[in-house]
Amino acid sequence: MNTQINARTYEPTPPRRVAFLGLGVMGYPMAGHLALAGHGLTVYNRNGAKSQALVDQLGKDHAVKRAATPAEAAAAADMVFCCVGNDDDLRAVVLGETGALAGMQPGAIFVDHTTASANVARELDAAARERGLHFIDAPVSGGQAGAQNGQLTVMCGGEQTAFHQVQPVAMAYARAFTRLGPSGAGQLAKMVNQICIAGLVQGLSEAVAFGQRAGLDMAQVLDVIGKGAAQSWQMDNRGKTMTEGQFDFGFAVDWMRKDLGLVLDEAKRNGALLPVTALVDQFYADVQRHGGGRWDTSSLITRLK
Repeated sequence: MNTQINARTYEPTPPRRVAFLGLGVMGYPMAGHLALAGHGLTVYNRNGAKSQALVDQLGKDHAVKRAATPAEAAAAADMVFCCVGNDDDLRAVVLGETGALAGMQPGAIFVDHTTASANVARELDAAARERGLHFIDAPVSGGQAGAQNGQLTVMCGGEQTAFHQVQPVAMAYARAFTRLGPSGAGQLAKMVNQICIAGLVQGLSEAVAFGQRAGLDMAQVLDVIGKGAAQSWQMDNRGKTMTEGQFDFGFAVDWMRKDLGLVLDEAKRNGALLPVTALVDQFYADVQRHGGGRWDTSSLITRLK
């Protein structure tokens, strides 16, 4: 169970009543940062042990409590944050008699950090509006380390007024929290992000494998070219571990394939041509077939060894 939350300096913000649904690798530290920033926090997780773990970790010094259902968690909250697995998981905690929307008070805001489809964002936005509520789709980038350190980049879609209310609260776990358009825009921006990453990781994999075949000292090579036009986050943070064959950390291949599936489905809808992304998606399928579903996305290089 991931329980690491690296406290940071938080900008002073009036305390709000917040809820967080989904305490996985990302959600657990994100929720923790909200509590550390001074907000009254109620948490819900399908596995109640994770909710209790956060209460035990922070509840003695901060206002943290657990709820039995999403509706119960959301009942007194000004803002409800969520980070679950996929579209179906999201609907399960939002809709229905025990879903968050059933418990939220008029005017409250639901902020979804799940990487999901743009269609489900628009669907849930409409469901929220029918109840006098607000919905912000807000997928994140930065991985587990970004969540633990409170340094995530958040891409948002939704109403401007609701976004401005949420932004100062969400900065407890973000270094950037940006509105990019109406409902669904956050999810579409995250798809752009994943397209970029897929190509970058494949290119870096080929470069490292090529250099090793050529007998170069790749640690030295990466240090040199990392100061020039080839520099990227992937090179800075994954180049060394790729050369050493270390992949037991980071953003899992299984998650990346889920995200790329969303990308390719959206491309079919809007007509975008994504030949490299589609190819890299199949390369990740190769990694899965060889038992690497939980390896970091940088494990693409294993196909070239």
